[in-house]
Amino acid sequence: MSRADELVAVLETVESLAIVCHDNPDPDCLASALALKAIATDHDVEEVTIAYGGEISHQQNRALVNMLDISLQPIEDTAVDDYDCIGFVDHSQPGANTELPTEIEPGIVVDHHPGESVGAPFEDVRTRIGATATIFVEYLCELEIELTTRLASALLFALHRERLDFVREPTLREYEAALAVYPHADLETLEQLYSSAFSPGTLDAIGKAIASRERRGSSLVASVGKTTETDALPQAADYLLNLEGVDTVLVYGVVDGSIRLSARSIDPRIHIGETLQTAFDDLGQVGGHHDMAGGRIELGLFADEADDTDALLEFVDGRLTRRFFDALNLDDIQ
Repeated sequence: MSRADELVAVLETVESLAIVCHDNPDPDCLASALALKAIATDHDVEEVTIAYGGEISHQQNRALVNMLDISLQPIEDTAVDDYDCIGFVDHSQPGANTELPTEIEPGIVVDHHPGESVGAPFEDVRTRIGATATIFVEYLCELEIELTTRLASALLFALHRERLDFVREPTLREYEAALAVYPHADLETLEQLYSSAFSPGTLDAIGKAIASRERRGSSLVASVGKTTETDALPQAADYLLNLEGVDTVLVYGVVDGSIRLSARSIDPRIHIGETLQTAFDDLGQVGGHHDMAGGRIELGLFADEADDTDALLEFVDGRLTRRFFDALNLDDIQ
């Protein structure tokens, strides 16, 4: 039995499905959720809900949801316990990158990020694949489910944003998946998605990261300060990685009472996910791939060290920067 058939076998036993995205879902997560909904609907699951935590603040992600009319609802408004089955897409650990509590037990997990098994009845985690959308394209093709223009456009955009645009170690499977959905996608819609404008908050956050950057050798750390734009962090990291001579970047900021981290590296000698674990695993939830990673640290860990927000941020800045450079074995010599 193929993995697609195994997924169907689980779906055929339920009447309702809650598809849970990770917090602040990106195109790979959103398109994967849309694909799982299409598979579930095709196999007579009567009620399917896509839920998410955090915010959809990246301008392209908001445009993706609006232009493709993706129906979502906040996780706090979703009684997940009332559904026969809970599906995780593009993440696998309850409570790690989702607002759901750790005791939640998903029935379906499809992901490409490394992590411990949660023992779900259906679990397909392939760390050698570059995008979760790639896995869902495989399912859709094997199950001969019609690729609507809406679904194909979402999947093609996800494949490009997750791997192909940045040539972040895409596998052959990402190119094959893109080729499979390309004939059915609306390229004009994709062009509009790429031209989505920055919000003022995102632009301000990127500007702060540029101004605050601290460099040692080919590595760089920057802060966006306090912001409501979670997705500004990876955008700032991607932007700073274009600086001449820089191959490794960490951007952090305070978002909703916690410290968010986003890191990138194009140095083949560095596994940035493991680097973040070395630097911050004792402080919060961190991890990721060879070339991109992220995490969250509760601000309360530092709250007793300063009397006001500015002083607290200054304290945090110094500690995070030192820990990151120490994890890379970089001293104070520039």
